[in-house]
Amino acid sequence: MIVKEILNEYIMSLAEAKEMLQITPNRIKEVAEGEEEEEVRYERRKATEHTAKFAKHEAEQSRALINDLLKLEKMKEEIAVRITDLQPKSKNEVRAIYAKERFTLTEADIDKILDCIARYE
Repeated sequence: MIVKEILNEYIMSLAEAKEMLQITPNRIKEVAEGEEEEEVRYERRKATEHTAKFAKHEAEQSRALINDLLKLEKMKEEIAVRITDLQPKSKNEVRAIYAKERFTLTEADIDKILDCIARYE
């Protein structure tokens, strides 16, 4: 697959990607004009299988959770999307998500994150 130009780029959750993959086959042909049809079908099938297996919410619910998480302190969009996709259940799982960050979370911050996740289950 040859990418000529990136038009725009943004972070999305697995649920949002799953919704985007449900575009009609005719639209795929328009987007992928000039590419071999077999290659597009393989990539689409693999991406669809992955999102169907791991997406835990619908796209609207997933975006609402991300927006709620972004209201918290020490929250970046990348981390909010990761939390939405992984749905951590314990404090240790939340700490693992934040392991690469340059700051540590307090117990109160972790509880707020887990409360947000619990509201969307």
